[in-house]
Amino acid sequence: MTSPTSPDHGVALTERAIAAVEADPHRLVLGHLEAAGPWVGVTRTPFPAELLATAAFPGGRPLPPSLRRWLGYDTGLLRRFGWFGATTWYAEPAGAAGADRGFELTPRPLGELARAEFGDGWGSVYDALSDRFDECFLLPGGSDSRRVLATGEPDAFGEYPVFALDIDDLPCIELMYPGFDVYLADTAGVISRRGSGYSALSEDPRYAARMHTHARNAFGGAMAEECLDLPS
Repeated sequence: MTSPTSPDHGVALTERAIAAVEADPHRLVLGHLEAAGPWVGVTRTPFPAELLATAAFPGGRPLPPSLRRWLGYDTGLLRRFGWFGATTWYAEPAGAAGADRGFELTPRPLGELARAEFGDGWGSVYDALSDRFDECFLLPGGSDSRRVLATGEPDAFGEYPVFALDIDDLPCIELMYPGFDVYLADTAGVISRRGSGYSALSEDPRYAARMHTHARNAFGGAMAEECLDLPS
């Protein structure tokens, strides 16, 4: 089994991604898509340490170690993608009434997130998966497709999977990353995805075991599931 301190996983990999971001924090997250914005805004807005220490997802699931580390670095990127609901950052003193208002994680069921991104027509094909994926968060990436972190059963590193939602041809949901750690590192240019297709990392010796763990939990061992309830 891979060591929890491996530089290719978990907090160690997240630290590598943060170092890459720090080298040019205001560069665009996705160089070809300005809408995604920069890695870091004018100033960093870390998750307050006193709140982060006990933070969890609304459903009670623990934060993955990589996400906890990233939030301690900055919340701005994820805030822009709806992880905290309202976009206003409340910079109230620690201990003040409502000081945590700007740091309440706001997941959505998969169908609701997909409808917001694709419209009610194509987004509705993911409604049937909302019970299975009830806490989802949008991430930068894709043009016609979307990247979504979904909580559930964690892997050996305490990480949750990141999926690709694709409505081109036959809509589907496909496992793309075994965790926020690997998503972050790939997007920041620290590692590269070998092979082709969304689930190419299932063939990567570094990440195959983690990918297959999530595949068993999400799709009974498959890497993807087609959405057959097409809009009329």
